[in-house]
Amino acid sequence: MTIAKQHDDQQERISTLQSYDILDTPPEEEFEDIVALAAQICDVPVSLISLVDNDRQWFKARVGFEPAETPLDQSVCAHAILQEGFFEIEDMAQDPRTKDNPLHVSGPEVQFYAGANLVSPNGMPIGTLCVLDHTPRKLSAFQRKALTTLSQQIVTQLELRKRLREEAAMRNEIDHRVKNSLQTIASIMRMASRRVSDPQALDVLGLVERRLDAVASLHSELMGQSGEGTVETVGYLTRVTNLLQEAAPDTVNITLEAHNETIDARTASALGMIISEFVANSIKHAFPDGQDGSIAISLVRSQIGHWLLTCADDGAGHDTSDTPPRDTGLGEQIMSSAATQLDGQLSYESRARGTALTVTFPA
Repeated sequence: MTIAKQHDDQQERISTLQSYDILDTPPEEEFEDIVALAAQICDVPVSLISLVDNDRQWFKARVGFEPAETPLDQSVCAHAILQEGFFEIEDMAQDPRTKDNPLHVSGPEVQFYAGANLVSPNGMPIGTLCVLDHTPRKLSAFQRKALTTLSQQIVTQLELRKRLREEAAMRNEIDHRVKNSLQTIASIMRMASRRVSDPQALDVLGLVERRLDAVASLHSELMGQSGEGTVETVGYLTRVTNLLQEAAPDTVNITLEAHNETIDARTASALGMIISEFVANSIKHAFPDGQDGSIAISLVRSQIGHWLLTCADDGAGHDTSDTPPRDTGLGEQIMSSAATQLDGQLSYESRARGTALTVTFPA
């Protein structure tokens, strides 16, 4: 029985095959479609995507062939990967490499084999797209070309999946490092706050902590969107308001209403700053002596192509309007700056009971 010798670079070849993480995976439509098309183009009953492992050939997709894998003593593909280009045996009975192959002399009694190698970018053949028949025959030039083209598409699919996995692993590593860095900085800020008594310094430290929370929320949402630079409004703002609620007194309830659409990271960052500073300002000034209250956050899309952000509390207010509702200092400057980043118009409405901030900005 003639078993193909190992490839000259067998270790690298097997390593390349394993890098695709494709062996023993379930059937997939895109590969099933390729073998079905190959069988139709070549007018044969059997077509296989065969991956040649160390001691077996495993079929990612197959038409007209029952086993999911066979040992190498039944593998014509193991011979095919040893030579470059297209491999064709018109009559297996006449070829010393296949005349005693179990697939030929028993079982399905295969007589004809043709295969186009699956060659990775590093030059390593990992298997073939092959077609088989029960009678001797010869493919046309068009059929050979079609089989070769389809084999290249298979490798392209495998390479794309590999790169997506590598990118996902890199994003996860970046995500892990960024989260650790933010947590470290947040811990340092909390420790610093315990040692500071100056009110202005505490305000600045509080602002930095809130900014860190907003950045962490934005980062988590961006990573959840596969690093595409956009976030969903509801998911992102929910993270922001949940963090603010955790830091708020038990007597203050924060609610959120938002239309769910995709926004870019720059817009999301500015919204996070405005909401965080408004909530911090309300908690500090609107609910003295632990009184109960609520803060409502709303982001809706208007009919004229603009967004409307509203932040409103029902605590202590003023009798004037269109002026900063309280002495917010640096926080008010942050909100104004963020509104400018949005190309938006910021306004206040202050009453004896409650204060509202609105920002209208282009969608």
